[in-house]
Amino acid sequence: MHAPVLVLKDSLKRESGSKVHHANIQASKAVADIIRTTLGPRSMLKMLLDAAGGIVVTNDGNAILRELDLAHPAAKSMIELSRTQDEEVGDGTTSVIVLAGEMLHVAATFIDKNYHPTVICRAYNKALEDSISVLDKIAMPIDVTDRATMLSLVKSCIGTKFTGQFGGLIADLAIEATTTVGVDLGQGLREVDIKKYIKIEKIPGGQLEDSKVLKGVMINKDVVAPGKMRRRILFPRIILLDCPLEYKKGENQTNAELVKEEDWEILLKLEEEYIQNMCMQILKFKPDLVITEKGLSDLACHYLSKAGVSAIRRLRKTDNNRIAKACGAVVVNRPEELQESDVGTGAGLFEVKKFGDEFFAFIVDCKDPKACTVLLRGASKDLLNEVERNLQDAMSVARNILKNPKLLPGGGATELTVSAALKQKSSSIEGIEKWPYEAAAVAFEAIPRTLAQNCGVNVIRTMTALQGKHADVGNEWTGIDGNTGDIVDMKERKIWDSYNVKAQTFKTAMEAACMLLRIDDIVSGIKKKQAPGAGPTPSKPKVEEEGDADSEQILPE
Repeated sequence: MHAPVLVLKDSLKRESGSKVHHANIQASKAVADIIRTTLGPRSMLKMLLDAAGGIVVTNDGNAILRELDLAHPAAKSMIELSRTQDEEVGDGTTSVIVLAGEMLHVAATFIDKNYHPTVICRAYNKALEDSISVLDKIAMPIDVTDRATMLSLVKSCIGTKFTGQFGGLIADLAIEATTTVGVDLGQGLREVDIKKYIKIEKIPGGQLEDSKVLKGVMINKDVVAPGKMRRRILFPRIILLDCPLEYKKGENQTNAELVKEEDWEILLKLEEEYIQNMCMQILKFKPDLVITEKGLSDLACHYLSKAGVSAIRRLRKTDNNRIAKACGAVVVNRPEELQESDVGTGAGLFEVKKFGDEFFAFIVDCKDPKACTVLLRGASKDLLNEVERNLQDAMSVARNILKNPKLLPGGGATELTVSAALKQKSSSIEGIEKWPYEAAAVAFEAIPRTLAQNCGVNVIRTMTALQGKHADVGNEWTGIDGNTGDIVDMKERKIWDSYNVKAQTFKTAMEAACMLLRIDDIVSGIKKKQAPGAGPTPSKPKVEEEGDADSEQILPE
């Protein structure tokens, strides 16, 4: 009888070696091919059906990949890339996937030739360092206070988007919104929080040209008692509260036993007095508008409206913070703690307007708002959703430039310059790393090549002509005009890219390619689903003896 051999039953599946490398490269390339056609101004749109049956029409790489449902782990990590890119710099989500896919594609040849993945990764990391130093050389500093330059810059960055056809409208909205919420921290630093302090309100109807940036805040609320309270106040004094203006309920289901009938009246009187005191403490400061995040009882509403004060209740915390930033008020937790300095006097107008069937409150014309609302109008919800996505990208571009005011040429010129510089440098590299380094240099050409493909020009001729130009020094700004496919000077056509976006794209793509190349084992610990009615699977691995498959013995614990 032979020694028992351990056989693992179905609980672990394992793939390893070059098989895994090729599978990962295939999966990454498949993801890159899905969104390759959405790069550049002549890009195609994708129509996506989401889980709820809704439709999304977009050419934003991140929005497309977000809706994809993929099973392959390498493909999932590629999708994660575009999300990282979107959160970090808000643009370049398509480029990063195309570039990472190409980096992996060129590595496949070396895997076939039995190069060790760490050798390829080492060469790639060296190429990344050199490419960032090339970016530093060709970057052009700009003046962020020059509105025209900023406008042309944001315009060229979102020219590839769907709203590119509306000219400078979206770029204009984006720059106005980001410069409004920008806060100088001193020493040349600026804090621009576009997620927290810029709200985008989409109201279907009207034309896209009616969209505007409000110097203040707009909320989907009406005053509590429309008949009794004013709906339009000039230069309002605003008090913001984070507490309920109603009788305090006892904690944990308090029970009160009333013995006499008069006790009930006393109880009601206590309630009335409590609410009256609260309202009097607020009315001491002569406000015109009281906004609370919690409830507001009818009695409090009565006292406030009698004093000619308008009130809004149940506001979101984020909206309340925005109003505080816009009109200079402070959100107060208890009416007793109110001070004159907490009252917001920075707003020029409070007004309630009706759009369609809904009422919207506007607190606008603020003196020095540090929060704003972008009001988008348009034909349909789908259109507005796409405009909002493009506006988010445009605001991210404007924020990147405010944070790091440096420019790089667009239209694939940056990638070609980096590619030419790396090719030149590869001749001085000795040893086995030379070839992967050279391959990385070639991979950078994927971006201009994809641009040329999407324009519908002869790709081989265009790429050959471009490589010829970039072989000479001084042609760093030569690239492809994404609309026509012509080879032009990017400075003349004002096609730019932000330095932050490009540097982040290169770093993310290279590091992701290296990470995926270093995976040599995929071990899946997922058990196969059982047929209904089958018994429980044995949790311990079984031992089968060679030559006697029927006699099984469980391993001792």
